[in-house]
Amino acid sequence: QLIGIWYISEWMAMGKPNTFQLVELGPGRGTLTDDILRVFNQLASVLSKCDVSVHLVEVSPKLSEIQAAMLAGGKAQPNPEDKSAYMKGISKTGIPIFWYRDIQDVPPGYSFYLAHEFFDALPIHKFQRTEKGWREVLVDIDPEVPDQLRFVLSPSRTPATQYFIQPEETRDHVEVCPEAGVIVQRLASRIEKDGGAALVADYGHDGTKTDTFRGFRNHKPHDVLSAPGTADLTADVDFSYLRKMAQGRTATLGPIKQREFLKNMGIDLRLQVLLQNSGDTATREQLLHSYDMLMNPEKMGDCFNFFALLPHHRLVHPDKKDKSGSKSPLPPVAGFNELLLK
Repeated sequence: QLIGIWYISEWMAMGKPNTFQLVELGPGRGTLTDDILRVFNQLASVLSKCDVSVHLVEVSPKLSEIQAAMLAGGKAQPNPEDKSAYMKGISKTGIPIFWYRDIQDVPPGYSFYLAHEFFDALPIHKFQRTEKGWREVLVDIDPEVPDQLRFVLSPSRTPATQYFIQPEETRDHVEVCPEAGVIVQRLASRIEKDGGAALVADYGHDGTKTDTFRGFRNHKPHDVLSAPGTADLTADVDFSYLRKMAQGRTATLGPIKQREFLKNMGIDLRLQVLLQNSGDTATREQLLHSYDMLMNPEKMGDCFNFFALLPHHRLVHPDKKDKSGSKSPLPPVAGFNELLLK
């Protein structure tokens, strides 16, 4: 809900454009978009003159069916082959929804992008600094144990070593996700051209961590090299790399810890309202448990981060305004500045 409010707050700060595409990358089961659409519906009077549409970038046929059931009550139909969207439907609140396989297929226009636990699932290259210079970490078959994989260092420099290691790198072990770089460049050039903003929420760090590649199966740690294809593989997002890849086309904010972002978005006030409105003890306990999960530094409060791409003009400092002095200072960007309750 707070993410939904973030988009509306940014849309208002940018002068309430009359169209608004919400684009989610890898929407999972569609629950986050569903919550956001509920907020849009509650604030329908604010958005009344705006043409809102939802665009989901999803490669999995199975997940797109689950999303269609969640968001459009299963009423989504395949789109004729000549269109970039492979499926379309209408949300329970009457908002058109389209499905695409690639971000390039999403039509241009004023858009807000959402990438929640998206970048951490993209493939990475791993590099190790050695006495002979950088070497890429590769996967090989263990000669002593058949059917067992192992990590090895490349005997010499690989093309990836040449292209993906930044000259100023100080770490001895680095993970680079080139695909994330490409996607951020696309987002940045779209925002630069058409306006809007992107919000990224993920496990990550600001260019400080080294070896974060790990596997999970049934929510438990799992060796990344055993039984390939049966576990979720993930690596923390390097936000310093995303910032570099935006190449100055947009301004960037963050990464900021999830608990700070949500506190700035007014989660404490929201929790109080929900607790007051919930009649039974079980719901209240569930709310407090969820709040703890999101905010507790030991849980997701510190390991999850928020990061945003915004047009440069959104962050122009009031001191640098035109000489006429008529411009009022821009409103602060919600979530990234402390919430001041008037």
